[in-house]
Amino acid sequence: MSVQAVARRYAKALADVVLERNEAREVQADLTGWAALLAAHADLVGVFRNPVLAYEQKRKVLNALVARTRVRPTTANFLQVLLRNHRLTDLAVINEAFARALDERAGVVSARVTTARPVAHQAQENLRARLTLLTGRNVRLEFAVDEALIGGIVTRIGSTLYDGSVRTRLQQIKQQMAGG
Repeated sequence: MSVQAVARRYAKALADVVLERNEAREVQADLTGWAALLAAHADLVGVFRNPVLAYEQKRKVLNALVARTRVRPTTANFLQVLLRNHRLTDLAVINEAFARALDERAGVVSARVTTARPVAHQAQENLRARLTLLTGRNVRLEFAVDEALIGGIVTRIGSTLYDGSVRTRLQQIKQQMAGG
């Protein structure tokens, strides 16, 4: 089973628990901090991946870090489950799936918008309103700038890509001219 599929299973189970306990955002913040901690310390990831180290040793390391980071009990329990199932080093992927699961349950969809130049605040809000109408859901926008687009806009919502860039239009014209 792929890491993505496993991550979705853990994410859905955790989402069930935290939504029932009304602590979704707090646990999400805890896990984001932990994912950053693991990303910043490759040696720590090495400890948790090391098959030679006994589970009990790894658990002691995890417990010491949990005590220092003062995470919620739900987060601490989840980290223990991941350690026990040899998935703690997949935390970043699991946390991304968890964020998507929470958004899905809240009726929020994420859109990544790429433009050739920075977009003014009012234009961002207009785009959010249009995408909300298009999707029928609340939209969280993430903006990026790619000058190679020349102009226009590229928007990705899930696996759907809306490409209105000048670069793509020019490539299409070039292909039409070359082909016929």
